[in-house]
Amino acid sequence: MPVQSAIFFETVQEIYERVFSDLRPNLSLPRVHVEFHPFTSLSSKIRLVQGELTVRISDLLKDAPAPVQEGLAYILLSKLFRQTPPRPMAEVYRRYLMRQDVCRRAEHARRQRGVKRLIHPAGRHFHLEEIFHDLNAQYFSGKLEMPLLGWSLRPSRTILGHYDSSHHAIAISRLLDQPGVPHCVVAYVLYHEMLHIKHPVDRSGSKRRVHTRDFQAEEKLFAHYAEAKAFLKTGPR
Repeated sequence: MPVQSAIFFETVQEIYERVFSDLRPNLSLPRVHVEFHPFTSLSSKIRLVQGELTVRISDLLKDAPAPVQEGLAYILLSKLFRQTPPRPMAEVYRRYLMRQDVCRRAEHARRQRGVKRLIHPAGRHFHLEEIFHDLNAQYFSGKLEMPLLGWSLRPSRTILGHYDSSHHAIAISRLLDQPGVPHCVVAYVLYHEMLHIKHPVDRSGSKRRVHTRDFQAEEKLFAHYAEAKAFLKTGPR
């Protein structure tokens, strides 16, 4: 008979206790509390406070196999200790996340549990719906279905645009809605996010490709590509 791995018989709490001792053999084992929480995504959180290790795992991972739980334990505890998790362990977890059934459950949870809050597309200086229609006619033959459009709640400098496939929504950073930003820059950022609708994320094996070759090639077709990229290198003030 084949010998089964010992972790098959462990509870999730016991996995975290074992991994903690593996990563920090010289530290006393804290009290470990693990709970599954209905997050809007596959996010999980960990903290160590006053001798108690608290782990909150997305309930979407409640039925994940023991090796996957072990991989996540190494990832979370390594992050806690500011070190790189063992590659084989991390790979087991990431491959599980790439499974189509897991992706579907995560997408459904984001759609059902999450709320997309955006500011009206008519900004002080730019109207996102008007720009969308112009771009759709020029680059997509008018065939792209208009998503929920709006300005972000906060003027982010790091995320200038984002497409949320779960809610079919595009958010553009409110930082761009100012007179010093050229129209072509706002149009380029919106065009980039529209390409995410046309070119969905490519999941092949354990890899996740957001910007495929086709995506990148089409992105460069934007009429003011070089001008917009040059402006964004210094960034809006």
